Amino acid sequence: MFVEPSRQRSERRVLVVDDDEGVRTGVAWALEAEGFCVETVPDGVSAIERIESSPPSLVVLDLSLPGMGGLDILRRVRQREQRSGTYRLPVIVLSGRDGETDRIVGLDLGADDYLVKPFSPGELAARARSVLRRCGEYGGGPTDRFVPKGVGVEVDVGAREVWVDGELVSLAAKEFELLAYFVGRPRRACTRDELLAAVWSSGEGWQTPATVTEHVYRLRQKVEDDPGRPKRLTTVRAVGYRWEG
Repeated sequence: MFVEPSRQRSERRVLVVDDDEGVRTGVAWALEAEGFCVETVPDGVSAIERIESSPPSLVVLDLSLPGMGGLDILRRVRQREQRSGTYRLPVIVLSGRDGETDRIVGLDLGADDYLVKPFSPGELAARARSVLRRCGEYGGGPTDRFVPKGVGVEVDVGAREVWVDGELVSLAAKEFELLAYFVGRPRRACTRDELLAAVWSSGEGWQTPATVTEHVYRLRQKVEDDPGRPKRLTTVRAVGYRWEG
C-alpha cells in the first residue's frame, strides 16, 4: 500500500518539554501527523534525564518551566556537549514572550530556532524539518571535518571545534554554525537571505539581514589575520559573502 511520504513513520524522535498539557498534546499531535516519533515531559528534570539517557533527534523546549527553566536546560546541554565533544542536539525553543531579548539569549545559548506562542502546528512541523535538514547538512556526525586547503582553518563539526593556524579558537554557537555552512560551500557566493534561512531557519519577517552582517563581523575577528582586510571570508558586493576555501 502506498503511503504519502510525509506521513511515513520516522526514526526521528522528538522530545517535547512543556508544563502545559494542552501544548504538549497539540505539539505531539502536529509532529506525529508528520511522521515523527514524539515523547513528552512536563519539566526540566525529566527532560535532562531523557536527553542524557536516550538523546532524541530534536528537542522542542518551552522556556517557562517550573523549577529548572528552559534556558537552564539549554545551557546545561550545550555545556555538556562542549565538555564531551558529543554531537550537537538540535533544539527549537518555545516562548510565550515575544521580546527580542529572550530571542537573542536563546539563540546565543545555542537554540537552533525560536517560536513564539501561539503558533500553528504546521509552522512548527515545517521548522522541525528545516532544523533537522540543516543539522544533517553540516552536522551529520562526529567525523564531519572540513580542512580547506591553503586558508589555515580546520572545522570539526562533530567536536564543534575550530582551529585557525593551528590554534583552537572559541566561537559562539551561531558563529560556529555560520562558519560550518560557509566552509561546506567553498567559493560559493551566499546571500544574506540564504544564510538567514539556512543557519537561523528565519527570514526578514523575523530577523533582518543585519543579523548576518553582525555575525560575519564577529567571525572575521576570530578567523582572519586582518579582519579589516578579510582574505578567508570575503564580501561579494551586492550579493553577500563567500568562503575562499
